[in-house]
Amino acid sequence: MSALLSVLLTPFLTGLPAAPAAAAAGPASGGGLALEVLSSRADQVSGGDALVRVRSARGGPVRVLRNGEDVTSVFRADPAGRSLTGLVSGLRTGDNTISAVAGPHREELRVRDHPISGPIFSGPHQYPFVCKTERAGLGRPVADNQDGQGMRVPDGWSRDCFAPTVTDRIYRAADGAFKPMPAERPADMTTTTLLDGRVVDFVVTRERGVINRFLYSIAMIEGGWNGRAIYRFDGGVAIGHDQGTLGGGALDPYGLGKGYAILHSSGTRTSTHYNLILGGETALMVKERFVERHGPPLYTVGLGASGGAIQQYIYGQNHGDRVIDAAIPQYSYPDMVTQTIHVGDCELLERHMDRNPRWADWDSRTALIGMNASDTVANPYTGRAGSDECVEGWRGLTPLTMNPLWTSDNSPEWQQMDPPGVKNTVQWTHWDDLRDVYGVGPDGYARSTWDNVGVQYGLKALVDGTVTAGEFLDLNAQAGSWKEARDMVQEGCPFTPSLCPAEFDPWSSRNMRLGDPAPRRTGDRVAIRNVERSGLVFRGDIDIPVIDWRHYLEDELDMHNSHQSFASRKRMLNHDGDAANQVIWFTDARPDGPRFDQTPEALRVIDTWMANIRKHPRRGVAGNRPADAVDRCFATDGSQIAAGPRVWDGILNRRAAGACTERFPLYSTSRIVAGGPIEGGVYACRLQPVARAIARGLYGGWRPTPAERSRLEAIFPTGVCDY
Repeated sequence: MSALLSVLLTPFLTGLPAAPAAAAAGPASGGGLALEVLSSRADQVSGGDALVRVRSARGGPVRVLRNGEDVTSVFRADPAGRSLTGLVSGLRTGDNTISAVAGPHREELRVRDHPISGPIFSGPHQYPFVCKTERAGLGRPVADNQDGQGMRVPDGWSRDCFAPTVTDRIYRAADGAFKPMPAERPADMTTTTLLDGRVVDFVVTRERGVINRFLYSIAMIEGGWNGRAIYRFDGGVAIGHDQGTLGGGALDPYGLGKGYAILHSSGTRTSTHYNLILGGETALMVKERFVERHGPPLYTVGLGASGGAIQQYIYGQNHGDRVIDAAIPQYSYPDMVTQTIHVGDCELLERHMDRNPRWADWDSRTALIGMNASDTVANPYTGRAGSDECVEGWRGLTPLTMNPLWTSDNSPEWQQMDPPGVKNTVQWTHWDDLRDVYGVGPDGYARSTWDNVGVQYGLKALVDGTVTAGEFLDLNAQAGSWKEARDMVQEGCPFTPSLCPAEFDPWSSRNMRLGDPAPRRTGDRVAIRNVERSGLVFRGDIDIPVIDWRHYLEDELDMHNSHQSFASRKRMLNHDGDAANQVIWFTDARPDGPRFDQTPEALRVIDTWMANIRKHPRRGVAGNRPADAVDRCFATDGSQIAAGPRVWDGILNRRAAGACTERFPLYSTSRIVAGGPIEGGVYACRLQPVARAIARGLYGGWRPTPAERSRLEAIFPTGVCDY
């Protein structure tokens, strides 16, 4: 590894569980004394305070010192009388020493504190960075410089968007809204039934502020906390440079109403950014704040859909049970970064099909894109019937991910940013949002992983006889690839509305490399190596309870394609041969009515699962699964269709289709159609010569003529994928 790469990767690698510094997180002990930081890892404390526990096997008085100063007065005996717990404040940024002294015995624990603005391990702060504290009701951000950098405020500029913490009381009204709590009980106050059966007024205490430069919220019902916490993660897609806003999940009425504490941050919404190294760091810091103020919960369960589901898989892998002890990912993918692999194919294939009458029948397009297609679903771009998931779900993601000149961020706060025109200095790509992970090339642009060298689009369709050899060859000769970021130009209509309707280019074809044969793109090998070891790719290394639940939305051509739950499972199986801690639930969805929410049932099952783990820790996660923590599928009214270890047979094994498999057909992706594995995640395939592929029977019954073989070799001069 080069010195530059080592510098770039070190902050990310040190944030992962296997980092050498992790040993500092455990309790220090000696002479019958033990010291432990409860609120975070000892080397990852933030904000100048830490919740500390002191255990003494010998009994008797114990003194606690912070950097030599007595802080014993903040400690209180725990109920069992075997330990003391206290919030030690006044820590200085950098190294600190917490000492426990009992008679002649002394034990010390080194604690490393970081600023509340971060970073801890996520790498340098991203600039420019738009502040949105006013939207959150926190007032203007605090000025942190006089250099004309950041958001203009009356007494200077704010680069890091800090604002003082605000605590308020709100209540849930009869119309479902949360309103400020007045001095007298309001007439429209509602009540709620807690997990233990008590009925209480629905009054919530909420704390809001800024942690790691992002907005955070901690909310809980007054006098009714059930000792459990939900961390609400949100989805969406964005390219960063933004503090973000708090989502509706911050005041989750079901969770609050049952007595759960709700943790939430704009930094753990993928509609703010997709840097899940930064997101994981933010989640750890928010959890730290909660534990410092309220003590360790019985458990914290993750809850969230799409990007919110991805975060649960990634943080469970990267941080064990430090953020969440259990997960309920909804409409999940294994991760975001490997979705770019096949999403980048969508517009290439759509452009080819839109120009060819052979593909006027939309149902048939599944043969190439793998995802679902329909002759009856209305197409938002043509106004006529006929569409597919590439159009309905993913159109616009390619320019948003790859084109440095285009962004959907039109926040008015940019008008308050200095220096003038600073927004135009940003390279608006996913790669640049994570430039400290992917690296930066000699041309000054972030390195990109996207690669389609050797990818034989439509291979399965050829083998199945759905397309002819000529159609297969034409497709692969003409599909093309994407330009380098430095060569891209501004998007056309509809992404740049001022160009509509004349310059209609929903495929972003002006940024494609085309021809016959059109060149393919080689992904940057440095970028691929960096991201694969950064912690952004889900590799299946997760050992917390997981209930992966989704509505079945394939008929709606929804982007949350159902096979992704099994892609996660396959990665878990690939990692260690075991996915017993994950169960998969599908609920059928009404296309024209309310959809049954299985979340309350999932929370109930998680609660039993976690209680079993507390009671029988030696049995592990899989050994403590309750009866309902099994693979299941449900009808539109939430009633169970089938449950058990065989209901999803036929997907990841060669058994006959199980009851749920039969009820809910799965689709795939363009790379699976091209011969790739169901779990995806192959940035760049191994290559084999065309001659070897033919000799191995890769093309089924097709035996290329000399002319066809010659064309195949011209399309794939370096060989074809050997998955």
